[in-house]
Amino acid sequence: MANKGKFYMTTAIAYTSGKPHIGNTYEIILADCIARFKRLEGYDVHFQTGTDEHGQKVEQKSAEAGVTPKEFVDSVAGEVKRIWDLMDTSYDTFMRTTDEDHVECVQKIFKKLYDQGDIYKSKYEGMYCTPCESFWTPSQLVDGKCPDCGREVKPAQEEAYFFKMSKYADRLMKYYDEHPEFIQPVSRKNEMVNNFLKPGLKDLCVSRTSIKWGIPVTFDPDHTVYVWLDALTNYITKVGYDPDGSSDFYKKNWPADLHLIGKDIVRFHTIYWPIFLMALGEPLPYKVFGHPWLLQAGGKMSKSAGNVLYADDMVDIFGVDAVRYFVLHEMPYENDGVISWELMVERFNSDLANTLGNLVNRTITMSNKYFGGVVTDGDVAEAVDDDLKAVVMSTAERAADKLDTYHVADSISEVMNLFKRCNKYIDETEPWLLAKDEAKKARLQTVLYNLIESIAIGATLIGPAMPGTADKILEQINEKRREFDDLGKFGLYKSGTKVVEKPEILFARKDLDEVLAKVEAMMPAADEEPQAEDGIDVPEKDMIEYGDFEKLQFRIGEIISCEEVPKSKKLLCSQVKVGSKTLQIVSGIKKYYSAEEMPGKKVLVLTNLKPATLAGVKSEGMLLCAEDEDGNLSLMTPEKDMPNGAEVM
Repeated sequence: MANKGKFYMTTAIAYTSGKPHIGNTYEIILADCIARFKRLEGYDVHFQTGTDEHGQKVEQKSAEAGVTPKEFVDSVAGEVKRIWDLMDTSYDTFMRTTDEDHVECVQKIFKKLYDQGDIYKSKYEGMYCTPCESFWTPSQLVDGKCPDCGREVKPAQEEAYFFKMSKYADRLMKYYDEHPEFIQPVSRKNEMVNNFLKPGLKDLCVSRTSIKWGIPVTFDPDHTVYVWLDALTNYITKVGYDPDGSSDFYKKNWPADLHLIGKDIVRFHTIYWPIFLMALGEPLPYKVFGHPWLLQAGGKMSKSAGNVLYADDMVDIFGVDAVRYFVLHEMPYENDGVISWELMVERFNSDLANTLGNLVNRTITMSNKYFGGVVTDGDVAEAVDDDLKAVVMSTAERAADKLDTYHVADSISEVMNLFKRCNKYIDETEPWLLAKDEAKKARLQTVLYNLIESIAIGATLIGPAMPGTADKILEQINEKRREFDDLGKFGLYKSGTKVVEKPEILFARKDLDEVLAKVEAMMPAADEEPQAEDGIDVPEKDMIEYGDFEKLQFRIGEIISCEEVPKSKKLLCSQVKVGSKTLQIVSGIKKYYSAEEMPGKKVLVLTNLKPATLAGVKSEGMLLCAEDEDGNLSLMTPEKDMPNGAEVM
């Protein structure tokens, strides 16, 4: 295959304040899937990730742990790398902002920008958010708190160096206009323009004197380079940029083809970072994709909220590729995705065990049963073969089209549709009936050959999402990964090849109750929270805008019937009348309510929640409950008799 050229992509570098949860890990899995697919297409990929290790939070956390900042970040960076490796990610460079070459280059960059007048010395007075390491003016605060994270801010004043952001604002706006593909999805671009560029950019603080854990400014060592100038420049420092003369490797790879980041840091990557590059005289990256968040039980994961899921815990139960598949397949292009143990079990059983695993197992088993494992093209075609071949041969192109615009979930769905078409083909051709007629032996051979050939193509295409599974499938059918240009061809599997005698079960079905029992056993006992005199304290969630609240629709509903969900110890399925509609809602309240006592209850219902499937049953909303310190639940009901359908304001 001819090389299609370079493709340099990066993730955001993980901040070393603690172990990354599955929401953080999603980004590296997404990036790896894109990198692997680009390699499959024939691109010369350089995939960079790493850790962001300086700043006030690290100073504080290392002091709390009784170790030096370097000892602290060494430990956390090692944990980040362990999880990235556990998830089978194929990064080419794992950089750390404490790396000597990065430190030296950042110091050169700071000096260059100072010498050319883009950085100047002054004093900063404003409100400072320690978790975000950001200064804010009073007008930027929301209800007196940090506009990014909603936490408390404190007044601070110190001498600092500033970068002249406003000098480049018009140039950046022009770049946006001339390169509409620069920020993806487009909604992120609109946010940057309307919320930051149009109101006017203020000069950016790029040094601190109160923080010592960072990169010293060479010509003024009382100052430490501020986190964003330090962290953002990693994308060029680690591929060989140098103000005194960059390497050939840098000239080959820059500009980056893709910066893959979370939607919460789009501002830094599409305003600060391109302006820094403009000041350095370097070209801007081709695309910045701000992916949505992976939410657990409807909320953003955070340790303070106590709703964190970790990749290694999930891998212990489901395996690496199943976790990779879930987070990739369930994440929409623009909106946040939802993860839960129940959804994982549902997707594992339906997609991986039934659709993919069962297809591979039964095809290999039939090949062994009817032909001693030898797969031969009997060359007896029928009309039913044509649609199978058309789907299989067009899948690579459709999957590539979706992935090229970073609709990764849709790309994976195209590949899964190939496997679903194979299962349908088995039902259409009924190999077990063909096997009863010796005169149809050649036709049976053809059917099994078509299935094995289709599986070989599908295994290659599922490889970027599930590399280990792809290897196992191809090993069992004694085949190698195909070149991308060959994925649109049918019939390349060598006739007469023998498959394995005993196929490995790729994905054994999971029982939800067993999984939930394992989850409960692996979770550490919760620390006791301090109790207030008149109630219980719970971790505070991030502040939201009123507009976020307006998106939620709460109404009064009346439960008209309820039944237990089969094979579940926790779930009840209620039919809830809300105005003129009846919603089916699955709730984990079986421990606290019987199905018999539910009908007739007036309850508070979240009615515009995206439908989900729990234990095989569709759920179209959420019943609101209160929870005490012992975990007991109580349905929320209106104080006065209200008609069903009444809106909760």
